[in-house]
Amino acid sequence: MDAELEFAIQSNTTGKQLFDQVVKTIGLREVWYFGLQYVDSKGYQTWLKLDKKVSSQEVKKENPLQFKFRAKFFPEDVFEELIQDVTRRLFFLQVKESILSDEVYCPPETAVLLGSYAVQAKFGDFSMESNKPGYLSSERILPQRVLEQHTLSREQWEERIHVWHEEHRGMLKEDAMLEYLKIAQDLEMYGVNYFDIKNKKGTDLWLGVDALGVNIYEKEDKLTPKIGFPWSEIRNISFNDKKFIIKPIDKKAPDFVFYSPRLRINKRVLQLCMGNHELYMRRRKPDTIEVQQMKAQARDEKHYKQMERAQLESEKKKRETIEKGKEQMEREKRELEMRLQHFQEKTIKAERGKAPYSYFPGNWIKRKQEAECGAVQGLVVLGSGVERLAAELAEYTAKIALLEESKKRKEEEADQWQHRATEAQKDLVKTKEELHMVMTAPPPPPPPPVYEFVEDNEQEDVEETNSTYSAELQYEGIDDHRKEENRITEAEKNERVQKQLMIQFVIRCFDLYIDSNAKEKKT
Repeated sequence: MDAELEFAIQSNTTGKQLFDQVVKTIGLREVWYFGLQYVDSKGYQTWLKLDKKVSSQEVKKENPLQFKFRAKFFPEDVFEELIQDVTRRLFFLQVKESILSDEVYCPPETAVLLGSYAVQAKFGDFSMESNKPGYLSSERILPQRVLEQHTLSREQWEERIHVWHEEHRGMLKEDAMLEYLKIAQDLEMYGVNYFDIKNKKGTDLWLGVDALGVNIYEKEDKLTPKIGFPWSEIRNISFNDKKFIIKPIDKKAPDFVFYSPRLRINKRVLQLCMGNHELYMRRRKPDTIEVQQMKAQARDEKHYKQMERAQLESEKKKRETIEKGKEQMEREKRELEMRLQHFQEKTIKAERGKAPYSYFPGNWIKRKQEAECGAVQGLVVLGSGVERLAAELAEYTAKIALLEESKKRKEEEADQWQHRATEAQKDLVKTKEELHMVMTAPPPPPPPPVYEFVEDNEQEDVEETNSTYSAELQYEGIDDHRKEENRITEAEKNERVQKQLMIQFVIRCFDLYIDSNAKEKKT
């Protein structure tokens, strides 16, 4: 999905050894959400068993063998539970692909908002220089269903996403991924594994297993559960051959029975139920020492990133201020040079007009005396004007020299800030590498639980009969049960998404109103 990795395995390599190689390579420590998925010889999506040899499992014989590293279990709250950036990125990529491929239904207005966060996660802040018109034309942003069901053209959809993208200015790429997941987790089909089942009457239904429990859906509607069984209300899950039984905690309540088409499907359903219940219990108990350490490291890393970002932003602003100061000094210098040139031209004209004497007939002696007197007065005035112009010339020349010296100092200061910014960036990269080494240094935590109660027959084509598998769900040691009545309903989820969209819309309208008023005042 995001990258391809190749590993060399031996004939005796187990699923756990391959899994450990993958998580160590990508620096992942929250391994309990993930697994390796493959397509078996019957065409079913199957999870690699960690306690068995890779070569003994029904992996499609290809060279090389193909596996997908995917989330097998989903958190209830991505903000509270996902710790590492790499974990959030993996969930972001998988959930985004599920929405774009329509595996998870997403309404058009929500799809646009999610698309804008995906664009922010890829491109960062919108920029007129780097994000030219049509920069989204080659991006896969919206589900094809949304594009086909509405009359808007692709360019009009892209314009809507472009408007939202501008609103996300200043948001880090990692935060954009988290915002994407916070909205996506409220979609009805998020994190649900669906299986074909039949009830006692033979009616086709869907069985959905997720982080909060087991739900039953009608065949035509995967969005609204017909019956729901939260983990807190299930006492026992078991199956015998193709018959599956869910026993509620209330012993007076009837058992729920359904049938699956294949025995192996029942085994996978039971494994998913046990894995989700295990995480359900873990969330309601105090964090282990390992999780506490991971959260502390994540907080430190986030704090350091925020400090580095603030420092870089501060240096960027200082540099912009210096650049503006340089531009202002350049303008002042040009104005002074123009004024100096103007005074020089006036001085030259004045020098040329020192002896404006002409002969006129008539009383020439009187006129000569008057002319001589006027000439003397004119020379005195002219001399004082030349002296004044010379003084102003000297003053402006001194100002230009000061500006030149100030400009030189500003350029040196700008170079110093640029050097500091480069050093800060190098320190950031170095610190990231050190944090990565620290986080990957401890041995990897235990892999997702292996459920020994399911014993797979090597010949799964031979359907087993009279084989019963059962799992009692335990609830001891839970600090906060978070019962079903406290869970957010699907209607409340939709209302929350609608409120967020409305808030964003109101903010946008207010910005447009302010801009239009500002333009009217200018005109």
